[in-house]
Amino acid sequence: MAASIVKRVSRVKKLNVSHISARYKLLTGSRHFSTSKQWNKALVLGVYENESTDSIDFTGTARKFDEKADGKISQLLLTVKKPLKCGKTRTLHAVDPEFSSVLVTCIGKRGEGYDELETVDKGRESIRAAVAKAVLQLRELGENEIEVDSCGDTEASAEGCHLALFSYDDLKAEKSRKPAVRISCATRYSQDKNCMEEEWRKGAILAEGQNLSRRLMEMPANLLTPTKFAEIVKEQLADKCEVLVRDKDWAESMKMGSFLSVARGSVEPPVFLEIEYKGRQSDSPLALVGKGVTFDTGGISIKPSQGMDAMRGDMGGAACVAGSLLSVSKLQLPVHVKAFIPLCENMPSGSATKPGDVVTAMNGKTIQVDNTDAEGRLILADALCYSEQFNPSLILDMATLTGAIDVALGAGAAGVFTNSDDMWNKLQKASVRSGDRVWRMPLFNHYTKKITECQLADLNNIGGSRSGGACTAAAFLKEFVNNKNWLHLDIAGVMSNSGDVAYLGKGMSGRPTRTVIEFINLMSKETKN
Repeated sequence: MAASIVKRVSRVKKLNVSHISARYKLLTGSRHFSTSKQWNKALVLGVYENESTDSIDFTGTARKFDEKADGKISQLLLTVKKPLKCGKTRTLHAVDPEFSSVLVTCIGKRGEGYDELETVDKGRESIRAAVAKAVLQLRELGENEIEVDSCGDTEASAEGCHLALFSYDDLKAEKSRKPAVRISCATRYSQDKNCMEEEWRKGAILAEGQNLSRRLMEMPANLLTPTKFAEIVKEQLADKCEVLVRDKDWAESMKMGSFLSVARGSVEPPVFLEIEYKGRQSDSPLALVGKGVTFDTGGISIKPSQGMDAMRGDMGGAACVAGSLLSVSKLQLPVHVKAFIPLCENMPSGSATKPGDVVTAMNGKTIQVDNTDAEGRLILADALCYSEQFNPSLILDMATLTGAIDVALGAGAAGVFTNSDDMWNKLQKASVRSGDRVWRMPLFNHYTKKITECQLADLNNIGGSRSGGACTAAAFLKEFVNNKNWLHLDIAGVMSNSGDVAYLGKGMSGRPTRTVIEFINLMSKETKN
């Protein structure tokens, strides 16, 4: 049966700046705390895993609070003869007149650190997960102001709290939304309160960047078109960054035929975002590139209808670039970053690119498009070429590029393809700190041959078979990169969370935003030295 294509004939009127601001606040759920609301105050305290039934191994803050409460916390915990295990909690009431609830959460074994096999700092991850569970439980109890123990790592504690409390329920009835919660660090017993507050602020900013990524990825595609993505990013970053919004005519003048071929099927005009953050003066910026397909039907090579709604998150790479820049700018890192985000929809219509069509990229290479659902690499090809014009010291691109990486790695780690051992080592080090893992994949010439053996053009946009799909996609991108420090992150497998990361709720994950921020931080320190 022939499929009928209904073409949209109406367009949303362009919003002025004030309307953009109001609409963004509505859609992104800016929470305003009412001064007339009655606040219930709660406290989260950490304990270490301990097999003894005669003593409790408190964190420093928890121990001092127990002393203030005349040992009530210890007494109540020891009443239950079963010691707390990592991630388990106890909720106590009426132990202190200042707090309606005191929740004790177990943050794992004392002294846990880097696990070489797991390639993660288990201590930091345990803290993130433990405090996340604690604040969520207290929110369920109706507590709306929470002080949180730093648990020995203030930054990780802040990350866990702020990531856990995120929810995209802005389009639901107000009664169905998660209640607002004030959250702060329990610094009252610290000898270095200022340092602790600064670390808490940094952790909150790291989480804020990832939460922006999550929010953008969750927004329905009818509300987050390429134009509206650009408007929101410009509003969020304009204070610290220069944001240039390029249109279709500009892309045509730059001969971005590969990028424009994907946009042809949609009535929504394509947009190319160019963003610059100058935390220091440099002639060789760090270049970030993010895939920005705001909805992906697959084009003429259309996807199955089941699960297609999740393709609103196919701009995950672009969202992670935006989230990373938000945090980098708020942390005022001494680094120069240029970001490039090609934005479009991949839709089927009478004007859409057809399988077998040949298009020409910015660098002059011709591409036979045998599968229009392999569109991410087509828009990234021109973005990578354009980024090279700014003499970057490195190029890092992110894209929800292939289902093959999900098959290979699942949600355990983002796949990384790179031509630089040094860059890989730095990125892997950053991922240990963030807890958001990466895993290196091969860039063999074996895969390059799969996409250069092409009947009609220089390159084919698919590798001829399903085997090694993530690797052939990376090999395709390599044809548009000359930089000796190039990292390609295939993030399709980590696009959403369904319980894999304890401190992220179900839905779009915003991964690996914090890893990229940590990586940029490492690069800024190296440049400064």
